[in-house]
Amino acid sequence: MISVTKLLFNDEYFGDSLRYSHASRGAANGTTSGSGPVVVWNSTRTCNLKCIHCYMDSDAQKYQGEMNTAEAKRFIDDLAEFRVPVLLFSGGEPLIRPDFFELAEYTAERGIRPTLSTNGTLITREVARRIKEIGVGYVGISLDGLREVNDRFRGRAGAFQAAMAGIQNCVAVGQRVGLRFTINSHNLAELDNIFDFIEEEQIDRVCFYHLVYSGRGNQMVDEDVTPEQSRQAMETIIRRAVDFEKRGLKKEILTVDNHCDGAYIYLRALRENPAKAQAIKDLISMNGGNRSGIAFGEVDPLGYVHPDQFTQHITFGNVRERKFGDIWTDASHPIMAGLKNRKPLLKGRCAQCQYLDICNGNFRTRAEAVTGDFWESDPACYLTDEEIGL
Repeated sequence: MISVTKLLFNDEYFGDSLRYSHASRGAANGTTSGSGPVVVWNSTRTCNLKCIHCYMDSDAQKYQGEMNTAEAKRFIDDLAEFRVPVLLFSGGEPLIRPDFFELAEYTAERGIRPTLSTNGTLITREVARRIKEIGVGYVGISLDGLREVNDRFRGRAGAFQAAMAGIQNCVAVGQRVGLRFTINSHNLAELDNIFDFIEEEQIDRVCFYHLVYSGRGNQMVDEDVTPEQSRQAMETIIRRAVDFEKRGLKKEILTVDNHCDGAYIYLRALRENPAKAQAIKDLISMNGGNRSGIAFGEVDPLGYVHPDQFTQHITFGNVRERKFGDIWTDASHPIMAGLKNRKPLLKGRCAQCQYLDICNGNFRTRAEAVTGDFWESDPACYLTDEEIGL
């Protein structure tokens, strides 16, 4: 994640302590030395929607073999032992699990910050109240546009209105809530509308995701934004973030899954304010770029451990058989070993880029999806050859 608000204004939010600290840079197996990674748990593959870019290829059917409540609690115990700071409940749709509240509350009791990634359609006022009461730190609700645009992506008429109600219910009970928006060629024009929306609805946070070619998202490679459109999107995000700051509106604004965003913000500042640019570079150097397999990992509904939620085809072990910490620190798998020290393995533009230290090769799954080589250049990097020092 790249915190636009942190880089531009030095605003401080919860996740910044994990992303921007000297302790994070040298950590081999977690967010900081002595801590484990942030873990996404795709707790179920079942979902009440069928999004066209879903990396889990989820739908409304019941999937067999998913971890039960007792297994999930043992898994959470293992995460606590490994000092995992955050467990993100995702899916499918995690609120479909009847034991969600029990497990999220148990997570908080074990000293891990539970967060929730949801489509928002199942969040009634009572659900929102329970989410807040059990200590969920943050609820991220996926919207990929307003009204008809979102419904087309979500595969169901009325999905926007239902998600809107979920957002309003979170706001009403004081639950911290934000939007998750995946940028692509079909919704690029919605960016300004999304900023208007979060202001009108008093939403605290927005994460703009770059498309990763995984699951059903593999079918959208040709529908991703061009390099020029990526730059256009960043200009809109920066412009609106600056406008919020000038008007005293405190909104946390982040971009996700494309670490050249940090270099772009730095290069932009370098032209206008070199002193500020150096401060930005110091922060993104501490962040260390993409850290899948280091500070970020994923566990799927069956208990298999992956580098991140988009890399389901690479598995390091199963938490039903071994503790998560033992799996995460075992570098016998060549991909796990490579992710922890990837610079010598990277190829093409990534290997030659002058910002490799602050990007760390960006997203490997995108590179593999397009080239067939896990260590090739990430095709979503929109920096020019001149900008990266070629």
